[in-house]
Amino acid sequence: MTRILTPWESGLLGIFLITLALNVAIVPEFLTLQNQINLFQLSIEKIIVALIMTLIIINAEIDLSVASVMGLSAAIFGYLVSIGVDGRLAIAVCLAAGLLAGLVNALLSARLGIPSLVVTLAMLIGFRGFARVLVKDNSLGDFPTWFTDLGQKGFLGPIPLSLWIFVILLVVFGVLLHRTTFGRQVVIIGTSADVARFSGLNVARVKTQLFLMSGLVSALAGLLYAARLGSVRGDSGIGFELDIITMVLMGGVSIFGGKGSMTGVVLSILIILNLRNGMALMNITGHLQTGVIGLLLIGSVLLPNIVSGLRGRRETT
Repeated sequence: MTRILTPWESGLLGIFLITLALNVAIVPEFLTLQNQINLFQLSIEKIIVALIMTLIIINAEIDLSVASVMGLSAAIFGYLVSIGVDGRLAIAVCLAAGLLAGLVNALLSARLGIPSLVVTLAMLIGFRGFARVLVKDNSLGDFPTWFTDLGQKGFLGPIPLSLWIFVILLVVFGVLLHRTTFGRQVVIIGTSADVARFSGLNVARVKTQLFLMSGLVSALAGLLYAARLGSVRGDSGIGFELDIITMVLMGGVSIFGGKGSMTGVVLSILIILNLRNGMALMNITGHLQTGVIGLLLIGSVLLPNIVSGLRGRRETT
């Protein structure tokens, strides 16, 4: 049975088509293949992390540390390569570090019951601090050519490897959320953890698995970021949380959990990427672009609540 778009998703589709039409009308080179690849490539690490963030927020949790884990992973890779460690071993260490970061978040939040907002905010600072300790004020580069090629050259054609990874993860997480028992558990727990517990679901285990996946995917994104730029700093990926969370919430995922879809998040991603790309081609500064994204984040949180409130008033009259 074909899934019908929700009213929110239909609205996002309309906004995307309008944004696309405006970009095409204003910027003649917008639809070129290279620009479309750049559109995704310049934000590829964010949209990869947004996929796992979708599941976490639907589960009524939050992971504010994702960008810091990205930065930490990139910093660890740069540091290890700088002291002569083989690049392939360094990649394995970085992915393990991401899993460890996710485990720390899981133990403190899912197992000890500390709110994930508090835990991951603290880890945002902690992981970022560790990255700065490793890199200090330096910029580490001189990576193996095969590594930078992963982030800068086409793979199986003109499409970069990172974009292929995004497509694969989109399918994996989409199926996981909408077609598996685990996905149903994520939604049920997000709707009410207490009800889920009384129903016999292992709430702590599901949340732990989500935080582990978040750490691993964030570390992978950090490696892709390092490969694309060819160098790392202690502040790599700083502020990426804003875009990532905006993509998820604007996609119709409830900040309170229990509601959301990959379809909405993909439409949200397309809107934000097109907005950023169009503004960049029109020479609009990065600070103004960030301001626009911030307004979208506020609107994506407030608008559903306003609509819900109006609907509730209408039903009571």
